[in-house]
Amino acid sequence: MNIIDELTWRGAVNQQTDAEGLHKLVSEKKISLYCGVDPTGDSMHIGHLIPFMMMKRFAMAGHHPYILIGGATGSIGDPSGRKSERKLQTMEQVNHNVAALTKQMKKLFGDDENITFVNNYDWLSKISLLDFLRDYGKLVNVNTMLAKDIVASRLKVGISYTEFTYQILQSIDFWTLYHNFNIQLQIGGADQWGNITGGIDLIHKLDPDAEVYGLTIPLMLKADGTKFGKTAGGAVWLDAKKTSPYEFYQFWLNQDDRDVVKYLKYFTFLNEKEINELAEKVRTQPEKREAQKALAAEVTRFVHGQAALDQAIKISEILFSGDISKLTTDEVQDAFNGVPHVEITAQPQNIIELLVNTGIEKSKRQAREDVTNGAITVNGERIRDLDAVVDPATHFDGKYVIVRRGKKKYFLAKVK
Repeated sequence: MNIIDELTWRGAVNQQTDAEGLHKLVSEKKISLYCGVDPTGDSMHIGHLIPFMMMKRFAMAGHHPYILIGGATGSIGDPSGRKSERKLQTMEQVNHNVAALTKQMKKLFGDDENITFVNNYDWLSKISLLDFLRDYGKLVNVNTMLAKDIVASRLKVGISYTEFTYQILQSIDFWTLYHNFNIQLQIGGADQWGNITGGIDLIHKLDPDAEVYGLTIPLMLKADGTKFGKTAGGAVWLDAKKTSPYEFYQFWLNQDDRDVVKYLKYFTFLNEKEINELAEKVRTQPEKREAQKALAAEVTRFVHGQAALDQAIKISEILFSGDISKLTTDEVQDAFNGVPHVEITAQPQNIIELLVNTGIEKSKRQAREDVTNGAITVNGERIRDLDAVVDPATHFDGKYVIVRRGKKKYFLAKVK
């Protein structure tokens, strides 16, 4: 299957500058292409992952992706999708983020020799102000720049000259990569259409015979119309220190039946037959959540590796069974990372006092009723004795006490 046909089947194509020409090009030869990310932080979140999954697919089809880390453009700030000026980062912070994102990208793409990493600081930092104005600024029409969505949306509230010229810098990126490495295609999110077409316009002014293309992916929305990739705790990060593999796994596991097949197409390397079989299970046996389990496993393995996936599944199964005592202290930290908690002292206390003092139960009467009925477990042990004493030192290195009320409701107490 032609790579463009595959991306179209996966619902991953939003706009193309020349759909017929690009389809013909990738049918006839293996091409070089690129996608960039600015180092605005030291980790990508799953929204960033979408275009780079496309790059991975191109690599698997034999094409040569270039991953551009924007060490220069990241120091300026892309106005796309923003309603106000971006606060400039120090160059020290930018360089730190560049190193972190490069490491993260290399982990995702492995040691594939068919993927090249570049940093636009290597060429943009060498252009003087006069060269910028004479060699590139003269070729860009201000009226055209003003008409771009990324600029037009900011005109009412104002946009600095710095952010206004961002699209020229990205255009220079495309020209440089085309001129030096024969890169013929740029991929980006839907909000990058103006920047991509600006780059193509610049290339054609410098080389009228250049055969270059642009492709954007759709804006990812959930079935209910809300933005994809957010949770109550914020963004879902690719960095395990920001979003633990267990949290990451659970995010995918909890996807709506209406969205899961779309996400299988976007975020996994399962083939059409495999995805269609899972789609049928969503239709006929939704309660088994086979598609969600496959999605969670595939994406977690891709981002964090098999060992992290195995641990995430282990934690999930333990929490479902209620046998909390099998968790290690580190696994408790992963499982309950970002979950609201209460603080308790290291002193042993009566079970009823603990339940009421932590707010797990609203009254002593309700606490006594739940304990008597066997609805309360502490650190995996069911407690029915109203006089039982809970000693925080007995489990999880004395750092945590985990209470479960009923079958699903967990509460975490951290020992001060």
